[in-house]
Amino acid sequence: MASGYLSRRFGKRRCHIFSNLLGITASLCVGLSKIGESYEMIIVGRFLFGLTLGLSINIYVQYLGEMSPINLRGFVNTTAPMFVTTGKLFGQIVGLSEVLGTETLWPFMLSLCGLLNVLHLILMNFYPETPPYLMLVKKDQDRCIKAMHRIWGPGDHQVEINEILAQQEMRKENKSMSIIELVKEPSLRWQLYIVLVITFTLQMSGVNAIFYYANSVFLTAGLPLEKIPYISLGIGSFELLAVMLCSVMTEHYGRKVILLGSYGFMATMLAGLTVTLSLQGWTHWIPYCSAVFIFLFIFFYGMGPGTLTVAIVSEMCSHSSRASVFVIISCLNWIGLYVIAMVFPYVEAALGPYCFLVFFTNIVVSGIFLFFFLPETKGKTIQQIITEFNKLNFRNKKLQQTIEFSTTL
Repeated sequence: MASGYLSRRFGKRRCHIFSNLLGITASLCVGLSKIGESYEMIIVGRFLFGLTLGLSINIYVQYLGEMSPINLRGFVNTTAPMFVTTGKLFGQIVGLSEVLGTETLWPFMLSLCGLLNVLHLILMNFYPETPPYLMLVKKDQDRCIKAMHRIWGPGDHQVEINEILAQQEMRKENKSMSIIELVKEPSLRWQLYIVLVITFTLQMSGVNAIFYYANSVFLTAGLPLEKIPYISLGIGSFELLAVMLCSVMTEHYGRKVILLGSYGFMATMLAGLTVTLSLQGWTHWIPYCSAVFIFLFIFFYGMGPGTLTVAIVSEMCSHSSRASVFVIISCLNWIGLYVIAMVFPYVEAALGPYCFLVFFTNIVVSGIFLFFFLPETKGKTIQQIITEFNKLNFRNKKLQQTIEFSTTL
């Protein structure tokens, strides 16, 4: 919740440095807890890790979105989910008992990310602040142009400069919007609707429920208990492969096509999984079908909402609203994770395998909504995207024409 204010007040680069310092402190607390024989250090370290994660993910996505040129924006924005997935896979690997998941090495395992924080802290000294922040907030065009040359190399970056100037023209006061201002702003109403739907669908897609069910499915299929961590490792690798594939395909096929296609395949996998789980004891090969549906569901999740949600939201939002939008989606994501973790066991106990029909319905309804109201953002400037949303935000033709005229200035 603090990331919006901090990024507006201090800029993305300084926030990155601050989050790295938090992460290094957290790693030291956890890593030295066993030597200090203090469980309180673990609690403090975990708390600081939470602050680091909440701040750094928001700032990272905004920093990437504002640094990337238009022709690479989709690919660059998908690197955030790619590295999150890589981090999960790396955690699964080092957590194996053959690696660092032992009684003596676990403090080192939990403090490993501090090494990446140190590396990131060093590298950020060589990176500038984002051009939109320098132009729109600091009002320093010279530093903005120098930052462009430093990030993208020498050349004519007039297209990007014009895009930033157009944002400046659209919002004369040149200040970032608070969450209250964002909610009240009529020109951002349908963008906010899309953000809420796409974020809610991400949490209610059933991916967390799939992971909840996965171990029991694999055990029923006859896999030994000690082999389950390696199967989970395979699932993580499968998801990473899907994310990498999506990053390559998004600039060729567009965000909307890949996202809605993934929704369709995910709904199909959930329907198949519901059937196979219902017939689990019918014959010996049914659990293997369930395992295949789980792997395919994770793959299409990585291909679609797991990767593109952040990219689409970043491309829909102007600089003035981006920080507050990411505060909203981050809060929704963390609240959603907590609620699903608390509620799903009761839903599963009541409905059994039919609990996946709840997620199936959500994906289908959300997919239909996004099919009609989500514009394609591939290769478009923020002004072009805003113009498309203005057709929904301003139904009155005369008012719509006025707004469209102002966005072309």
